[in-house]
Amino acid sequence: MAVHAKGPKRMTQSPPQSAPPFDARALRDAFGCFMTGVTVVTALDAQGKPIGFTANSFTSVSIDPPLVLVSISNTSGNLAAFATGPGFAVNILAEDQTAMSATFARPAEDRFANAHWQPGPIGAPILNDVAAWFDCTLHRAIVCGDHTLLIGRVGGFASSPRAGLGYYRGAYITPAATAQHLPTGPDVVLSVIIERAGTVLLVDDGRGGTSVPMARVGRGGVQAALASLFAALHINAEAGAVYAVYDDTTAGTQHLALRCAVDATCQPKLGAFVDLTPQGLGDISDPALRAMLHRLAEETRIGNFGTYFGTHEAGRVQHIAPNHFNDRGIS
Repeated sequence: MAVHAKGPKRMTQSPPQSAPPFDARALRDAFGCFMTGVTVVTALDAQGKPIGFTANSFTSVSIDPPLVLVSISNTSGNLAAFATGPGFAVNILAEDQTAMSATFARPAEDRFANAHWQPGPIGAPILNDVAAWFDCTLHRAIVCGDHTLLIGRVGGFASSPRAGLGYYRGAYITPAATAQHLPTGPDVVLSVIIERAGTVLLVDDGRGGTSVPMARVGRGGVQAALASLFAALHINAEAGAVYAVYDDTTAGTQHLALRCAVDATCQPKLGAFVDLTPQGLGDISDPALRAMLHRLAEETRIGNFGTYFGTHEAGRVQHIAPNHFNDRGIS
C-alpha cells in the first residue's frame, strides 16, 4: 500500500555503526524465506550480442512513470553492459521454464545458444513463451553494496495466462504443474520433514523404529492434518515446499511429503532431531522414507533440491537448478 506524504520530512539518524558479522549462508537462507518469482534479465552488449542472467531480485517501483528494478552482482562480467547500456528487458519465466533459469544462472560462453528470442520494442531480447516481459530503457544504475541496482523505465510489456515460476527456500515452486501430481484419493498419508539447522525430527513409528511425523489426511484436508501434527508436537511451523509425492502400491496409500523449517530454539514435545547421516537415519524402518531422507542429506549438502514423483519403489526427481544465481544477490 502506497502512502503519499504532502512534503518531505527531516529525520534524525543515529551515527552509522559497524554491522555485526553474519554467516553468509545463514543470511542467504533467511533471504530465501521470501517467496519470489524468477526472471531472466537480458540486454545487448556493445557489439550487439545478446546477454542475460537469472534473477529473482525484481520488483515494480512506480506506475507513473513506469519503473522496475533488478540487481546485478558487481562481480558479473556483464556489469558494464547492463549498467551503462541503453536498456534491458525483464523476462518473467513460466513455471515450465526451470531449464531456462538454469541456463542463464550458470557460467556459459553463450547462454542464448539454445534460447529462442526476438527483439522487444526498445530493442532488448524477449524470450519466447515467458509469462510476461518488460522492455526498458535504463533510467538509473545505483551501486549498492556488492550489487548494482538497475532501474528501468518500461517502454513496452506483455503478459500471458501462463503461471509464473516461483522460488522459495532454495527451491522452485511450480503451482500448476505440481498440483497435477498431488494425491487426491481417500487414503492419503502426510509426511512432515521438520528441519532444524541441518537436522531432521524423527519420532517413534510404533514398530521399533523411527519415522518423520505422519498423519492420515481426513476430510479437513492437508492443512488440517498439518495443523494437527504441529499441535501434537507443540511446535510453530509452516508448510514448505513439496518434497515427494508417491504411491505405496503395497499398502495402497498415497504419500505427500512436505519440508518444514523451524528455528534453532524449537523443542518439540515428541521425538528428537537427528543428523542427516547414515547413523542418524539408521533406525528408520520404512525403506522409502529412509531413501528420501538420504536424498535430502545429499541435496542439503549441495544446496540443490528437487521433488520426487513416482511410487515407493521407483520414480523420478524433478531436478532444480542450483540455488545460487550468479548475477543476483539472494538465493
